[in-house]
Amino acid sequence: MTTFNEREKGFENKFAYDEELRFKAEARRNKAVAEWAGAKLGLMGDALEAYIKDVRKADLAEKGDEDVFRKVKADLVAKGITVDDTELRSFMAEALAKAVTDLESAKG
Repeated sequence: MTTFNEREKGFENKFAYDEELRFKAEARRNKAVAEWAGAKLGLMGDALEAYIKDVRKADLAEKGDEDVFRKVKADLVAKGITVDDTELRSFMAEALAKAVTDLESAKG
């Protein structure tokens, strides 16, 4: 194998690893956000587990985080729970950062 081919394969492997890490981190973030919102909604047990699945499904609607944000925000508003957009976005960002840190420390 030539140096170019080895380098290309290395880039492909790094890309695949990064995509897998992103997917896992977003899934963990979505669970944390669903648990946070679920607590505000008073959900427990099976209802909370179902809500976590719903939030994870919502993430498949489009690329990016807006689909999750809209779902959680709408669910809170529907129950008359006021959460500032900044608070929700901050929690989502913190949950994603924690998920990435946890995944990276678990691999090492």
